[in-house]
Amino acid sequence: MLVLISYDVNTEDGAGKRRLRRIAKLCADWGQRVQFSVFECLLDNAQWQRLRARLLDEMDPQRDSLRFYFLGKQWHTKIEHIGIKAAYDPEGPLIF
Repeated sequence: MLVLISYDVNTEDGAGKRRLRRIAKLCADWGQRVQFSVFECLLDNAQWQRLRARLLDEMDPQRDSLRFYFLGKQWHTKIEHIGIKAAYDPEGPLIF
């Protein structure tokens, strides 16, 4: 399934800046950044459960927010990209 993850982390103090870096790193480890605070993650259910648990452990629910959008298996028909930067295809070939 494709999960779109967006986050807003309060960075008024050092702890918030650390949370922001850790949340961004977790998302980058599991998916592709498509906007500054938005990631597309192609995951199976077990991977999703692990990632979600780790994100919830990192965030401060009194100061931060996470949003998860489940685009499912037919995600190809639910995304339209317009503008700069080539659209990301998580099932496409990986070129080094």
